[in-house]
Amino acid sequence: MSTSPDGRTASAPPGGGVIHDIGYRHYEGARLGRAAIVRALYVDSLRSAFGLGRSAKSKVMPFLLLAAIAFPAFVVAIVINVTGQDEFPFELTSYAFLLYVPLSLYVAGQAPASVSRDLRFRVVSLYFSRQLLRQDYVAAKYAALSTAVLGLLALPLLLLGAGGLLAGFPASDTLAQLGQGLVGAAVTAPVMAGVGLLLASVTPRRGLGVAAVIAFFVVVTGVQNALQGLAVTQGRDDLATWTTLAAPISTVDTMIAWLFGTEPTASVVLPDGAQGLAWVAAAAALVVVPYLLLLVRYRTVSVS
Repeated sequence: MSTSPDGRTASAPPGGGVIHDIGYRHYEGARLGRAAIVRALYVDSLRSAFGLGRSAKSKVMPFLLLAAIAFPAFVVAIVINVTGQDEFPFELTSYAFLLYVPLSLYVAGQAPASVSRDLRFRVVSLYFSRQLLRQDYVAAKYAALSTAVLGLLALPLLLLGAGGLLAGFPASDTLAQLGQGLVGAAVTAPVMAGVGLLLASVTPRRGLGVAAVIAFFVVVTGVQNALQGLAVTQGRDDLATWTTLAAPISTVDTMIAWLFGTEPTASVVLPDGAQGLAWVAAAAALVVVPYLLLLVRYRTVSVS
């Protein structure tokens, strides 16, 4: 045992070499464990979905799209109060369908920001070197983006509900419509988030991820509209309703309309009776299947 000029001690083991005590303190605090890591990743991913904790440039697009989604509801709330209307100009359950374009752009921008950058800069190796499991990573990212999309849809719905109450709409009817709209938003959010994250996780390039998500939403909606238009021209309104299963947003819109008996936006007529269970099953699959495929995808991600 010897003492160095700076006062630190050193010991010489039998095999040679010297072990120095350089004065680092041992961590004596609470070890929060895996649940705390998942929670921290969820919170960080949710903040990142709105550009919080990132550069000012990263905040511009999320908040512009938030304004684009919320502003129409704000205008409608003012109009129904000024003009003295006695009902909303559209079903609140259809708001996500009506604002499909900015909603799709938001998912296309934030899904790659959530997962593609981690792949590109190999951040996942740091995550998986700790207690965090791959399924924990997927669940946290999925939940964070779903929460962000739900927030985008809930804000305008709350504005519409408040506007209806201020305009003197019957409170029971207004709150019922608001509740139905929020249920629709709660289904739409994980559907859109799941599809976006799945496509974005395929490539580490954020630009390619954005393009892939936008292309998917544009193509499937275009195909669904074409099929529906063809069925309508043939006088097959029942078949036109089935074509809504070709696009995620149309599937959710039709399912919510069938569930609450409201006016559908995406379909010509509501599904007949128990046929609506097909839309319920399709909406559930649009949530579960992307999650399972994400689990498969991240089993193949290297941590080296």
